[in-house]
Amino acid sequence: MKKSFFIKAGITCLLATNAVAGLKAQHKPLSIEMAATVMDIWKDSLNLNPAEPKPVKWSYDQGVILEGIDGIWKRTGERVYFDYMQKSMDFFVTEEGNINRYKQADYNIDNVKNGRTLLTLFKATGQNKYFKAATLLWDQLKKQPRTQQGGFWHKKIYPNQMWLDGLYMGEPFYAEYAALIKDEKAFDDIAKQFILMEKNALDPKTGLLYHGWDESRQEKWADQKTGVSPHFWGRAMGWYGMALVDVLEYFPEKHPQRKNLLAILDRLSVSIEKYQDQKSGLWYDILDLATRKGNYPEASASCMFVYTIAKGVRKGYVDPRYLAIAKKGFQGIKKEFIEPGQQQGQVNLKGTVSVSGLGGKPYRDGSYAYYISEKVITNDPKGVGAFLLAANEMETVK
Repeated sequence: MKKSFFIKAGITCLLATNAVAGLKAQHKPLSIEMAATVMDIWKDSLNLNPAEPKPVKWSYDQGVILEGIDGIWKRTGERVYFDYMQKSMDFFVTEEGNINRYKQADYNIDNVKNGRTLLTLFKATGQNKYFKAATLLWDQLKKQPRTQQGGFWHKKIYPNQMWLDGLYMGEPFYAEYAALIKDEKAFDDIAKQFILMEKNALDPKTGLLYHGWDESRQEKWADQKTGVSPHFWGRAMGWYGMALVDVLEYFPEKHPQRKNLLAILDRLSVSIEKYQDQKSGLWYDILDLATRKGNYPEASASCMFVYTIAKGVRKGYVDPRYLAIAKKGFQGIKKEFIEPGQQQGQVNLKGTVSVSGLGGKPYRDGSYAYYISEKVITNDPKGVGAFLLAANEMETVK
């Protein structure tokens, strides 16, 4: 009797162990589960925002998502990810290579972001319509209004202003296209954009960069002496960091300005390490005011910093010791921001601020109260795209 009991108990234990092992084996990487969410809630470009089911403009938000999907496709080789990118861009790109819902005359550097997905599609398919569409964005950069020092305006409607955001929107595409057509001179201009941004927006006391800089000092948010905006917004610095590591991937090894870009990235990495919350591993919406009432750990910035550091280490751009920052940050992201999705095999990303800008209507004054007033939402495209990029990097770390 006892012998029979122990045999049954042993079998039950073995089955339970096998079941647990099976569940673990079925568990997919978080990048795959987040991609499943993306392809479920944003099935096509007609409905980028499920809360507002209407056709959307040519939007950088979608470009950030597709950048993450692109990384997963290149890592896994799974056709479903490529098909999703192609379907998303084919909504906009005509057979003649024009881009619906895009207006070059706006000179909005945000609109250049999606060009990298167009280049991926061109390289993979050889279809000339994607290259023609990408060339429209290249032409925009060539004509983009500039500051007196040669920096790209963020938008035509924001004259004389450079924002950290704009470096990510424009420069990685600029570099990839220049590498494709072998335009070596373009890299002088690409390096200049980063150098000017750091020169004009860097705070020497903290090592952080202000969100925006107004050469004219005409904006109400601009300091009358320096032209900078009042605060260090986390996602803005995240854009800048991601732009650096993505540009360096295409930047010629022997170009004289490469060492300057690497030095900028190293200085940025020091600041990223300095302002990482030691308890959670995350970064706050306003980076240097973690203890101020209303401030909070913010998902998109945290994902962007993890991606910047992890890719920087993998590519040999920064000291390998920085990888510990990315590992700690990614653990914090998983703990604080990731939750189960609506369906099995999906996850959601909480904690992304929906938007933060400067100027415009209604006017955004760059104050602390303004930044903290913006909505924090689940599955914001910018946060989700940044998470896909970060997860794709961290899942390759051994």
